[in-house]
Amino acid sequence: MHFTLHIWRQENRHAKGHFEKYEIDNISAECSFLEMLDQLNEKLINDHIAHPVCFDNDCREGICGMCGLYINGRPHGNDDGVTTCQLHMRRFNDGDEIWVEPWRAKAFPIIKDLVVDRTAFDKIIQAGGYISATTGGVPDANNILVAKHIADQSMDAAACIGCGACVAACKNASAMLFVGAKVSHLNLLPQGKPEALDRVHNMVVKMDELGFGSCTNTYACEAECPKQIKRQNIARLNRGWIGQMFGRDRRK
Repeated sequence: MHFTLHIWRQENRHAKGHFEKYEIDNISAECSFLEMLDQLNEKLINDHIAHPVCFDNDCREGICGMCGLYINGRPHGNDDGVTTCQLHMRRFNDGDEIWVEPWRAKAFPIIKDLVVDRTAFDKIIQAGGYISATTGGVPDANNILVAKHIADQSMDAAACIGCGACVAACKNASAMLFVGAKVSHLNLLPQGKPEALDRVHNMVVKMDELGFGSCTNTYACEAECPKQIKRQNIARLNRGWIGQMFGRDRRK
């Protein structure tokens, strides 16, 4: 397969970026998108055309959330429920032109080319995405009973890999789906309930502090999430925010 690639090149966050055009041939339909970029970089190096294109990747199994690319106007490309590393070239037609960009968000500054700094997500997790209670030894699984539907909701939220596709898809660069998933994951379980109010407050305040936008309920985040995290987590986060405001008033 032959493709014409338009790839965003930018030396650093302060430099002016631009698209560069590359032609690439002999790409297998079974090749992943990142493997295609590997072949492009090999060509750029061997033919002394340009410096290789910088892009994030790690596990290449759809788990780590590193491979965030904006492909033809969609986070992770033109397939549903997949990360960029799970996107295969069979989803494109021979001879297609493909436009590849980094995430576009104030809270995700560009490091170089297609690599963005997603430290903001780490800071949100540090603000409250944990349980601080000392639990001692590992208890038997049936010591704390959790209803199946609650456990299922918590585990569905825990599937979030923090790739940032929700932020990239949102016209406001909101992180509400990410924060909602992380809050739901912990607050639904008995172990997370003692700190539930503080967790919601601290994570939402940190999210706003870092420059993420507000949610206006267009749900592009849910549509583009590779792990198909549901918008109900945003509603649960909003309820938690209202609850923590009243809870804080009662504790004063």
